[in-house]
Amino acid sequence: MRTSIIEVKNLNVSFGNFKAVDDISFSVKQGEIFGFLGANGAGKTTTIRTICGILNPASGQIYVYGKDISKNTSLIKNNIGYMSQKFTLYKDLSVKENIELAGTLYNMDKKRIKEETQTLFNLINFNESENTIVNNLPIGVKQMVALCAAVLHNPDLIFLDEPTAGVAPQIRAKFWQLIKIFAQKGKTIFITTHYMDEAEYADRIVLMQTGKIIAIGTPKELKEQFFKTNFYKITPKYGNLVLLKEKIQLSNFADNINYYGNSIKLILNNDKKWQQFLKEEKNSIAYQIVSPSLEDVFLKAVSGK
Repeated sequence: MRTSIIEVKNLNVSFGNFKAVDDISFSVKQGEIFGFLGANGAGKTTTIRTICGILNPASGQIYVYGKDISKNTSLIKNNIGYMSQKFTLYKDLSVKENIELAGTLYNMDKKRIKEETQTLFNLINFNESENTIVNNLPIGVKQMVALCAAVLHNPDLIFLDEPTAGVAPQIRAKFWQLIKIFAQKGKTIFITTHYMDEAEYADRIVLMQTGKIIAIGTPKELKEQFFKTNFYKITPKYGNLVLLKEKIQLSNFADNINYYGNSIKLILNNDKKWQQFLKEEKNSIAYQIVSPSLEDVFLKAVSGK
């Protein structure tokens, strides 16, 4: 059994009368990719910033590596890396200057900074000149460099707050390749995201809404918790989706009826009526069975139905 290296107990964080984090508790195990999933404003960033010591909790306890850091985050400073949701590099400095600055903040000597930089730049396939001004880099490359700056000191615990926000899908995929590499090396990754498809890569996920935890588990556990059956994806061979959806609703054999690309996605609730519908529409539709997605889970968890 992997040990828990983060323990959060009854954490509350407020801004004036607004409660941004509302009495949440969870643990993070060593070496896992732990995801915080929720819409903007759910409390994900506030939670991660509080664990990192940037914000002070109103109440509750935070233990990292068994140490109570609620009032003394310096106990873990050198063991964590933090990549903020907002752009964390100095845009008017060069890539090299930003990296060297990050290294000096962790008391790294020039030799180690150079060695770690080379290792990380090889990992991200950095092909730009290190003398390039950061503001002149594409946003995806900027984010990659920001990640390198955050983990330059080789921390065991890495916090990534919306690291792929606003970047192209191929860069998002590259980010997750790197995250998996870090996890394979035994590092613990705490990552926040509002991209439902990304959360599938996490070992465990917390679903958050308005400062509260509404569900926690592996992607598989959450799907099984909220859905006892698979979805059906129905695609018209001709005609339009609006008409197909109307027919499905009138036939009254399904729940959770929603558009899904060029198809309709739904859950059966009456097999007899479904078979009758198939008989009537067999020449005009095609269908396949699909597993629920984390987006389906999140929407159901948020609705409370």
